[in-house]
Amino acid sequence: QVQLVESGGGLVQPGGSLRLSCAASGFTFNAYVIDWYRQAPGKERELVASINRNSISTNYADSVKGRFTISRDNAKNTAYLQMNSLKSEDTAVYYCNAHFGRDSYWGQGTQVTVSS
Repeated sequence: QVQLVESGGGLVQPGGSLRLSCAASGFTFNAYVIDWYRQAPGKERELVASINRNSISTNYADSVKGRFTISRDNAKNTAYLQMNSLKSEDTAVYYCNAHFGRDSYWGQGTQVTVSS
């Protein structure tokens, strides 16, 4: 059974940090590209960060460059999104996505709220 489970979301003050985790099971994790998306209320889902299978290549949305870092540990079947210097506009539900060829799996999402 394929599962992606995000965790680590919560309420944080502006300028604070959170680390999201995405734990995978039921498929060959190290063969898949991992993306982090987010969706704010009333807005479309947007791609935040992406990491390739062996962590050599990463990409970020302009809005998070220099503040967010994506990583993965293939031995633990887990991906991470370290988020620093958080802003109110980072408030959203964050989702991880694993994709390879035509296969694509989504987690259930984790809420991140940045507010004082």
